[in-house]
Amino acid sequence: MGLTKQYLRYVPSGTFNVIASPDCNSTHVTLNGVSGRYIAVGACEHVIIWDMRLGEKAQVIPGENVMVSQIAASSNGNHIAVGYVDGNINVFELTNNEIVCVFAGHKSAVTCLQYDEQGTRLVSGSKDTEVILWDVVSETGVARFSGHKGAITSVMFINGKNCIISSSKDTFVKFWDIETKHCFKTLGGHQMEVWSAVLLKEERYLVTGSMDQELRVWKLNWKEKIKEEDKISQQLEIVKIEDTDNIEDSSILQCHQVGTLIRGGRGRVVGLVTDLGQSVLACYGTDSLLELFAFCSDDEAKTRMSKRVKRQRKKMTKLKESGEVDMEVAEVSELLTLSDEVRRLSSIKLSAKLKSAALLLGTSGELRVGVTLATNSVELHSLTLEDGNEVTCLKQIMLSGHRREVRCVSLSSDNLAVLSASADSVKLWNRTSQACLRTIPLSSRPTSSCFAPGDRHALVSCSDGSLLLLDVAAANVMETIPAHEGGCSCVGLTPDLRGCYSGGSDKTVKLWQFELIPDPSGDSKAKVLSLLHTRTLELEEQVTAVRISQNNKFIAVALLDSTVRIFFYDTFKFYISLYGHKLPVLSMDISSDCNIIATGSADRNVKIWGLDFGDCHKSIFAHNDSITGVGFVPGTHYFFTSSKDGKVKQWDGDSYDNIITLNGHAGECLNLCVGGGGLHVVSCGGDGALRLYTRSEEPLVLGDQDENEEGLATGEQHVSTYIVLAFRPQLRQRGVRLYRAPVPGLPGLVMPTKKTIGAEKAADSIVECLSVCAEYDQLVVEARGQPVAPPVLMAAYNCNNSEDFLLETICRIRASELEEALLLLPLSASTSLVPRLAGLLDRGWSEPVCRTALFLLRVTPSLQQPALLKHLIQIQARAAMRVNEIRDMVGFNLHALQWVRREAESSAGEQLFRDATVARKSRDKRATIARAKKRAIISIT
Repeated sequence: MGLTKQYLRYVPSGTFNVIASPDCNSTHVTLNGVSGRYIAVGACEHVIIWDMRLGEKAQVIPGENVMVSQIAASSNGNHIAVGYVDGNINVFELTNNEIVCVFAGHKSAVTCLQYDEQGTRLVSGSKDTEVILWDVVSETGVARFSGHKGAITSVMFINGKNCIISSSKDTFVKFWDIETKHCFKTLGGHQMEVWSAVLLKEERYLVTGSMDQELRVWKLNWKEKIKEEDKISQQLEIVKIEDTDNIEDSSILQCHQVGTLIRGGRGRVVGLVTDLGQSVLACYGTDSLLELFAFCSDDEAKTRMSKRVKRQRKKMTKLKESGEVDMEVAEVSELLTLSDEVRRLSSIKLSAKLKSAALLLGTSGELRVGVTLATNSVELHSLTLEDGNEVTCLKQIMLSGHRREVRCVSLSSDNLAVLSASADSVKLWNRTSQACLRTIPLSSRPTSSCFAPGDRHALVSCSDGSLLLLDVAAANVMETIPAHEGGCSCVGLTPDLRGCYSGGSDKTVKLWQFELIPDPSGDSKAKVLSLLHTRTLELEEQVTAVRISQNNKFIAVALLDSTVRIFFYDTFKFYISLYGHKLPVLSMDISSDCNIIATGSADRNVKIWGLDFGDCHKSIFAHNDSITGVGFVPGTHYFFTSSKDGKVKQWDGDSYDNIITLNGHAGECLNLCVGGGGLHVVSCGGDGALRLYTRSEEPLVLGDQDENEEGLATGEQHVSTYIVLAFRPQLRQRGVRLYRAPVPGLPGLVMPTKKTIGAEKAADSIVECLSVCAEYDQLVVEARGQPVAPPVLMAAYNCNNSEDFLLETICRIRASELEEALLLLPLSASTSLVPRLAGLLDRGWSEPVCRTALFLLRVTPSLQQPALLKHLIQIQARAAMRVNEIRDMVGFNLHALQWVRREAESSAGEQLFRDATVARKSRDKRATIARAKKRAIISIT
């Protein structure tokens, strides 16, 4: 067998240009005890916390290769939950960016997240129509709520009632009881999708937004609380009761629509948000208008009602005196209406479409509104609730990224700078720090770019046919050259670095020479760089790409007729034509030794040609979409390709093997550039991100499967344990919902989690541990008291006996994956595991052991056999004893902490009085001295 060829692996080394992803929400977070200053936003697979006072990144929570779709900050400010498009949820510690727990239960993107008021529970909704409740403390799933037929749009806790509210695109709003895990109320007063819902004013009002211009306001009346409600709530008149809202005497919740709030924005409701105190409502749609509403307190609502009634009565009296109204008309009733409860604040008109908003109400009445816009920017606005009229923009962060998608990118010759161009500007980035150094505004869409020799200037071709010469250091456009009549599709340097070339849609390729001319502006006596047109190559079709070989022998031109024409560079004489692509070639490159040329086409194929005879060495079906970029690594036959399928791949031009696939961009990958020496590769995509890949020293052998691409052992790719069938999307379109119980014979068991690779590995570790323990116990019996060396695996865990080894194995399993791992155990392993659990309870760690025992008994009825009855009785007795011990310890610690708090409060009170006494004495002393100075002087004669 021959030696396997090794390559060096390229690894992601940075993602920049993204200020805030448009598909993720934003939220206020508290760092170092400071609130109102930091806003957390999603940025591709990362979460960035922006300091809105300094305009800098305060913290970056790193992610993997999955885009962030939803974030939520806990009420205590210690954790932040991040939901991803693959359905997983990670909970991070804000102080050190460490992952606290991982929840895997959804099958598609997480659409909404919310903590309860204590921050111990988390509820999530997803596009898979499921709502899942998670326990952050125990790091496990509590319940899965199934009932919606459309994607979940919002979820929230009713903290006072231990309930959850969810809204969906199926036009329904459902109320779920956490204890019974069932829906006890369905609100069906909407004709179209419910896009958002929030609770306001101490969870007494529910506001929903749909496709129309109205925000529906619902009053929640709980049956057991009706007698305890205050007078104002009793006087609230029910304006309208939907026909679909059937009120039964047995229902504990009565939900009535009390009115609507008319929106001023256009289009559907995109989002409704409120502050933590549930007193201010923000609504935004598909336009750039953010509308604010304030829900008044009970006293303020009563005052507003009194003024309104007084005005109406005065008006009614005038109408009666004039005879326009009969004298028998009833008086104005003193009943609270929605106009008394809600007042409209000043709307905020922004410069672009809103994508998310976050509210924070301070103790002084200042409302801070953080918004993210579709133009890749974050803004912070402020207003006061007393007047509610003047809105102040505190900070705008927009220079750290392009406002529109990046079309082309290039690396400097020393690999220290990255140049990116979009329709709004050209930006220069520091490769190491990934900070924006310069910004040059543009007025037309760029198509290609490159650095000029010396890296102080850059060339950018535009779709209007112009060729821009930029001074990178001064951040300005030195010269705009009308290079082509149509669009200018490409620009690049000649191998001798004395000029450049450009190709356009006017069927010409033009060669330019660098020259130094006097400064046209007259500001400086030094000469400036300019371009001089030298030669023109005329062709039959529009030009899509141009390359010149390193030996200055050939010039290759890709045309719109799907062919590549090769000419002699010195005479422009036709040499050979490369034909075989079915669609036009969008990008190509020639190797450094000028032996082969690689062409990438819109037909998704990469063809490798020989420049000697023009023969096609290999045609590779490289991507699933159009290939947008091809670049050789200097000095080798390795080349990179980028495609609209979002992937960047490296190929071997000699063996035609796919070396590595770099998955990064969520949308299209529009361009790439290979740096000098092949040390770095940078790509740009439709997701707005610039991604940098660096060649590492880690060897890469073909055939080794990447762990990220590894699937489940059953052939599934992270499929839930209870949802079936490959045709589930088609069945769901017909309204059919099919389930498969994870355990045969238990159709009622619905797991909040799903099967993952980690669960399979955990099950394998348990089976292996039981096997090792059985062999070790057998050796101990045969040794008859003689010391036995522990097995290698047991020694690796620093364990000396089988009980400690099993306990360590169970404790190392992630809490959210323990139940899924136990489901995968064979019956023989479960039967041998149960007798060992009783002994583990005596060694501590009773929580994972009790969870293991209870779940095995729940899902494996065959364990309830006479042979295991003795062990089950032991587990029951020891578990009860351990739980009582833990309960006593927790109670003792709780009362001890309460005593310590009382002692601290009393000592603080004594110190307060002592400080006040000392301050009074010093104040009296200063007053006495001051009076002595003012004493009159009496002279006696």
